[in-house]
Amino acid sequence: MQELEVGKKIHEFLLNKRYVVVLDDVRATDTWNQINRVGKVFPDANNGSRVLLTTRKEDVANYIEMSTYIHPLKLLDDEKSWKLFSRKSLPSYKRSSLQDVNEFEELGRKLARKCNGLPLALAVLGGYLSKNLNIQAWSDIFKSWISTKNGQMMRDILARSYNDLPNNYMKSCFLYIAVFPEDYSISTADLVELWTAECFVQPARKYKPEELAYKYISELAQRSLVQVVDGSTAHGSILRIKIHDILRDWCIEEATQDGFFCVTDKNTGRAEVSSFNTMTFYRNSFHHFFDDKILQATAYPRTLLGFSVPSIFLVKLKFLRVLHVENSTINNFSMAISECIHLRHLILRNCESVRLPPSIGKLLYLQTIDLRRTILESIVPESLWNIASLKHVYLSGGFYPTRNGKQKELRTFHLETSSFNYFRSSASAIVKFLGQMTQLVTFVLDFSRTDIPVEMIKMLASMPDAVEILLRRFDVLDKLPGSTLFPQCLRQLDLFANVIKEDPMPIVEKLPCLVVLSLSGYQGRTMSCSAQGFPRLQRLDLSMFYIEEWIIETGALPRLSHLGLHWFRNMRKLPDGLVQLPSLKELVLKDPLISEDDITCKDLRGKGCKVSNNPSFPAFSSVLF
Repeated sequence: MQELEVGKKIHEFLLNKRYVVVLDDVRATDTWNQINRVGKVFPDANNGSRVLLTTRKEDVANYIEMSTYIHPLKLLDDEKSWKLFSRKSLPSYKRSSLQDVNEFEELGRKLARKCNGLPLALAVLGGYLSKNLNIQAWSDIFKSWISTKNGQMMRDILARSYNDLPNNYMKSCFLYIAVFPEDYSISTADLVELWTAECFVQPARKYKPEELAYKYISELAQRSLVQVVDGSTAHGSILRIKIHDILRDWCIEEATQDGFFCVTDKNTGRAEVSSFNTMTFYRNSFHHFFDDKILQATAYPRTLLGFSVPSIFLVKLKFLRVLHVENSTINNFSMAISECIHLRHLILRNCESVRLPPSIGKLLYLQTIDLRRTILESIVPESLWNIASLKHVYLSGGFYPTRNGKQKELRTFHLETSSFNYFRSSASAIVKFLGQMTQLVTFVLDFSRTDIPVEMIKMLASMPDAVEILLRRFDVLDKLPGSTLFPQCLRQLDLFANVIKEDPMPIVEKLPCLVVLSLSGYQGRTMSCSAQGFPRLQRLDLSMFYIEEWIIETGALPRLSHLGLHWFRNMRKLPDGLVQLPSLKELVLKDPLISEDDITCKDLRGKGCKVSNNPSFPAFSSVLF
């Protein structure tokens, strides 16, 4: 839609309603005029509706020509500043090893006051000092503190934290985070694959590049340079991160000055080509806008990222290593990609009308291909499976098994589709094809409108290294394979079926490393968890079960902390054994037959367990997505 049409739609939707609209982080004084230049978007019916605008700039707040109330955010007082600063700089797990804690606290309070009550400054400086628990180092920083203006002070703190990173590889990794759009929730898996493709992570004696990359992320989080959005129960690792706007702006400025990368964002007017015509950027990130003149100005671009770009026309990109595009339309892809013989990382996520040419098999260095939610005009060429370096494959349909391939080195195979009817007629070929993937760590088959052939469950025996498995959905499973036929290092299992006939618990409870389990479809009358069963399980989500009785023996589920029950058809009372679980902290119910007044619910609340009836509770955990 054009802006005029969007404005009218919003006006019609809000008309005769009492509403609150929040415009977050407005940076330009004319933003309000741009919103309303096509007509009055926000109707004023004098009914108590409000528009809340947040901004870092006082002139933006003062500019709006209407009845306004400006609320300047108060800075933190000394006590709140110290509380935040001490939590970052002197975490409890480090305090016990310090002999002179009082001296650290006295000096720390002085440093906290220097931050002038700015939360980000307190967090970043605290994170930096937590890595330098030395009285002399803290004292030197305090004595050398010169700047008093908030803007320069923040820059000094950020620069100090950045320069203190252990090596140039981690510095490059940190700056690189800013290529993602503002407020973007960044998948750490994406980040690790990008860093690896860019060769920012060098292998060490004890760690593979991917393992070292995750350590980089943990280090950045501990230093408060990134914010943790979501974590994995199965791994205890970080799944998603964000970067504060001010930190991101600083990273972009630093990277631009060094010629490391260029970000072009239509929404913010950032980094126009004319501003940097004396520099050559081998890495370019486009947000909501694309101009091939930027690529033409760079003889041989190495990296191209695009987010929500209306149309991208790919030119010759002979030396391209990374192509990462989301929510965009790509033109000339088949022609351009054939010459990208150095490509290592190919992400086309939620893009339109993409055709993979047979020549994709010539991309001998390709490590990752991700086509999730992308419309493919044809099936994936067989030549893709001949790429020996391929490690991570994410597909949305367009897949047909091939007999000849070198897919044995794959670490990730993720296939989700809503139309896969020919699976039924080629089940044996698919089982044979996937059975060759003996090195898989993550395995996902997610079919929403068809059924996985039953034979698929048998191939798990050929995946001894699998840590995460999601299989959605089978029609009927008579019984699960024996526990010895599952990967013994499996930490997360999501298994969905319309009907599971035999109690699955006696089998899956014997998996020694299982931490997260989601099951759906069991139609037996009773279910039993035996003593010593599920020794490491922490999260259990069960949905569409028809059981009448659940027996939990003493000693079962010793580490279970979260339990979700979603649509239990016949069970009218929770098992008494839940009260005996020593680690249970949360019970989430989505069941019309079990009341929160159930006697077991009351007993659990009495033990401090949180019990809630949550209609939005998902049937499956989202760790694999």
